[in-house]
Amino acid sequence: MVQEYITQIDHITDFALSADIAGRQEWGSLPGPLRQALIREGEKRLGYTYPVLTASDYMEFSEMGNRSHYEEAMFDRRRALNALVLAECTENSGRFLKDIINGIYCILEESTWCVPAHNTYIRDTPQEPLADYTRPVIDLFAGETAAVLAVAEYLLRPVLEKVSPLISRDINFRLRERILTPYFEQHFWWMGDGKSQMNNWTVWVTQNILLAAFTRPDAVLPPERKRAVLDKAAASVDYFLAEYGEDGCCDEGAQYYDRAGISLFHCLDIMDRVTGGALCEVFRRPKIRNIADYIRKVHIKDNCYVNFADCSLKAGRRGAGEYLFGKRAGLPALSAFAAEDFVQDEDRLLTDEQSLYRRLVQIMHWNEMETACRENSGTGNSEMGNSYTGNALPAGAFCPEDAWFPSAGLMVSRDSRFLLAAKAGSNGDSHNHNDVGSFMVFKDGEPLFIDLGVETYCKKTFSEQRYEIWTMQSQYHNLPAFGGVLQQAGRRFCASDMSCTMDGKRAVLHMEISGAYRLRGSDTGSVRTPDGTLTLTGGAEQIRSYTRTVSHTKEEGILIEDYYDGDLPAVLSLMTKNMPRIHPAEGNRWELSFGDLAVCTVTGASTLKAENIPLNDPKLRDAWGGSACRILAEIQEEIHLKIR
Repeated sequence: MVQEYITQIDHITDFALSADIAGRQEWGSLPGPLRQALIREGEKRLGYTYPVLTASDYMEFSEMGNRSHYEEAMFDRRRALNALVLAECTENSGRFLKDIINGIYCILEESTWCVPAHNTYIRDTPQEPLADYTRPVIDLFAGETAAVLAVAEYLLRPVLEKVSPLISRDINFRLRERILTPYFEQHFWWMGDGKSQMNNWTVWVTQNILLAAFTRPDAVLPPERKRAVLDKAAASVDYFLAEYGEDGCCDEGAQYYDRAGISLFHCLDIMDRVTGGALCEVFRRPKIRNIADYIRKVHIKDNCYVNFADCSLKAGRRGAGEYLFGKRAGLPALSAFAAEDFVQDEDRLLTDEQSLYRRLVQIMHWNEMETACRENSGTGNSEMGNSYTGNALPAGAFCPEDAWFPSAGLMVSRDSRFLLAAKAGSNGDSHNHNDVGSFMVFKDGEPLFIDLGVETYCKKTFSEQRYEIWTMQSQYHNLPAFGGVLQQAGRRFCASDMSCTMDGKRAVLHMEISGAYRLRGSDTGSVRTPDGTLTLTGGAEQIRSYTRTVSHTKEEGILIEDYYDGDLPAVLSLMTKNMPRIHPAEGNRWELSFGDLAVCTVTGASTLKAENIPLNDPKLRDAWGGSACRILAEIQEEIHLKIR
């Protein structure tokens, strides 16, 4: 898609990232409260002691599986440098320069920019305990680091040259050594080859390669080398797009939209700008527009999103990336949604963001997004922080329609009170959980039946032991297990007989999910023992059929209808945030009461019990609190859930 436009380009134009520090009109036109906030953030880092990155901390991942200790120190170095650079560009006084130069050289002197969890040359193979600085790995954060240094040097070039021309020279040397030379001379899996599965890495790294290359003067990176970067980047973006269905669904989950869909936007935007607008038509292609608009369609409320796969319920706020993507793609509802969400954000400065470029884009479109929010809602906010008190429409008001994503088998249906999301699809998604057939239900924005999401990443997360992690397993989703037989991972383990109908009054998703537990025609299923070990067992042919129909009748309620044909004992797991009150009734009927919010009537369970699940992981606790609940319902032949 992209290459067909790029191949027609015969020259590359100068890249105007934004105004550098000499562009006082642009920096001076920022709102006063924003300028003050940027300077305050920089002042917090004056005299900052950049943390030491030790070899033992790096090796901790290989030895113990911990990736946090090294990453926290590494990432904070970059956040500190970003804050100082933006403060200096705002104030233009020179008082932040020494700390900036200290930060630049701390990062230049690191033996690697690749994090320990990514320190491998072949995808999905064990990581090396230490980095080989003679053979750099370009991972997500090597790319991110390159872009931080490149953008910082671009913004401050006029003043850095006055201090010493060696600063820019040293940055350029490291960019060539760590990024540009390996990019030209080696093949990394995320570049794409038409065979391997791509994911957010492809566009996330490519975005930063483009920034590193096109912020360099021609004397440092000649036009013919920039053209080579452009051609290679276009090929990678096309490999990424080939992974997406025409519906634009991000199967990595809403949290990765920011690094998949928005990184795609930045790739296209940068390439469009350096080619004099050659890609303007690409933004209006249906697939690109659908990728952009995906995030609006899976929004629940505030910073909460439909969270299948490696996605937290709290998947973040929207901002300049989504706002601009909406403008370029001709999606005013997306731009309005992003502008409104931006105003509601408690951290509009993006102080935790490592990408200096993304922070810069947010800052430079601050006024425009505030103005757009005022125009959308009739109110506005001219102050920083949480002082927004206007009667703006909630972000959810910009996404009232139902959505069906056939590429992932994902249905989202909503009315004035309920939101229902259900997933058919397969267990071959990027950042996959074994969750074919699972669903989640919210009422008035509050969770009833949930997907817990993912724990803090560790060594197991992206290894052969991934499905030993309990949150990845089907038995901790709203799914059945059969005598210990759980769903298996891989695209072959999928739903069949899938159909979705929507008419504005009722949304229905029907599926057969037994194929997620065993291969058709196979007599083998999987069992996880209490220690999480996967073993294969005969007898999976006894799971002949398990059909699920999920329906939402608007302004009435939700119905889940399951039918089982098999010989193995079946137990349905239902995950909830809070422990409901359970009231037994006649004829295998049970009532689950969620306070004054909702009632779920369960029909067909011979027994039903609930267990409390302590949540010790900080990422899970942030989303759900200290505990969750799993309800276990024994099934004979059918079970129905009516939620009202």
